[in-house]
Amino acid sequence: MNQIHNFLENSVGISPENQTKIFYSIIILLVLGGIRFAILRIVWRFTEDPKSRYTWRRAISFTVGFLTVILIGSVWIKAIGQFGTFLGLLTAGLAIALKDLLTNIAGWIFILARKPFSLGDRIQIGEHSGDVIDLRLFQFTLLEIGNWVDADQSTGRIIHIPNGIVFTKTQANYSAGFKFIWNEMPVLVTFESNWRLARDLLQKIVSEHTEDLSADAERKIIEASKKYMIFYQYLTPIVYTSVKDSGILLTMRYICDARRRRITEHEIWEDVLKAFAKSKEIEFAYPTQRFFARPGEKDDSPL
Repeated sequence: MNQIHNFLENSVGISPENQTKIFYSIIILLVLGGIRFAILRIVWRFTEDPKSRYTWRRAISFTVGFLTVILIGSVWIKAIGQFGTFLGLLTAGLAIALKDLLTNIAGWIFILARKPFSLGDRIQIGEHSGDVIDLRLFQFTLLEIGNWVDADQSTGRIIHIPNGIVFTKTQANYSAGFKFIWNEMPVLVTFESNWRLARDLLQKIVSEHTEDLSADAERKIIEASKKYMIFYQYLTPIVYTSVKDSGILLTMRYICDARRRRITEHEIWEDVLKAFAKSKEIEFAYPTQRFFARPGEKDDSPL
């Protein structure tokens, strides 16, 4: 062993003390790397869920990285007390120079601890909306929805948002707790239409499309009420009636899955169009203008 130390010192210029530290550092890297590889192999063998695999891989990678820094640092720094002093000075300097980065780290800890959202959730934060597809130390990533695309469908863009935004922007979660949302579809018919018949047809159509969801939502809301103060007395779809300038407005209100708002509107609208086409008593309304001449007044308008 002494011969190896002497050879390395003479040929490379590394002292025996540093050679020992390098040896221990390599052992630490190999052992922690082997542990990471073994744990991930076990996880990959017992689960095929992409979200679980991703969570395990991120957690193991962060833990191994943190332990690597601590253990190798303790090898190269002689006194733990000196290391603590150095770490304190370093932290104070970083707090001043890297305020935004530290805010993002604090936001990351807040996201993991309080869980305002997690992987797979559909959220809106500030002006951005989308599905959470990645959570990292300094930022999280959304697969954007909305913007120039209607009905909360994906735009295909990936948005990276600093974690610190959770402290300054309002957050809305479509998925946590109660995964359903209320949606409304307005249908405007003329004043001359049989609005009662139209209302009954709309009520029948929206009920057929959402009766299964209502039963599922009742079970989900009981579970959500254990964590949040959520209470709905009625979850069945309903059609509201009101009067507008151009006709009678019939508004269908129903619950739907947050990710199926557009497809439910598509299916319901097709059935509405088919039902109204079969009835001669119902006509869609649209903005119009009517002109009336006073009795005895001559109409000189050109043909």
